[in-house]
Amino acid sequence: MNAIVRSSINQAFLNSNTVEAARKLLGYTLCRESEEGFVSGIIVETEAYLSKNDPACHAARGKTRRNQSMFGPPGFAYVYFIYGNHYCLNVVTGPAGKGEAVLIRALEPVEGIPLMQKRRGKKCPVNNLTSGPGKLCQAFAIGKDFDGHDLATKPLYLENRNAFRKFIPVKSTPRIGISEARDKSLRFIIEGNQYLSR
Repeated sequence: MNAIVRSSINQAFLNSNTVEAARKLLGYTLCRESEEGFVSGIIVETEAYLSKNDPACHAARGKTRRNQSMFGPPGFAYVYFIYGNHYCLNVVTGPAGKGEAVLIRALEPVEGIPLMQKRRGKKCPVNNLTSGPGKLCQAFAIGKDFDGHDLATKPLYLENRNAFRKFIPVKSTPRIGISEARDKSLRFIIEGNQYLSR
């Protein structure tokens, strides 16, 4: 059984409004333990995906085998494979059964940068290691086996390390990399951060 992380996030805000959860996740730290070593990064970019009036959301057409983790408890991971070459990590939000989640789009690398570079390619610049959902999953060795994983437990977990999160300059923009509902301003970034997705 995986150990619960004592400094993990208070999951109450994940159980309410998904848009607010996408904002509030900025500044939290994603941590990953493995036999290779430990890596961590600060969440600097997110996108909210809603169950109603949002055709870009995987749950818009109901529960399937692929998206069933989206309907699970808040604070769990929804991981999916896309474009035949990379994984994406989402944090399930809203009450269980609703089918909403927040995509983690980019991280600011903090710990284990040499290991991230090994996984991404030794010549990969630090500001490009985790600047996109597929990149961060590769750098953190996150695959489909983490789909449905409780993000309050090791080896993949969220921590509230930043006491100054409420002062972080947040900006909302339309989501990127999607073909539907591109007009919705459901992407949230730490404004001016150099590790945002490209």
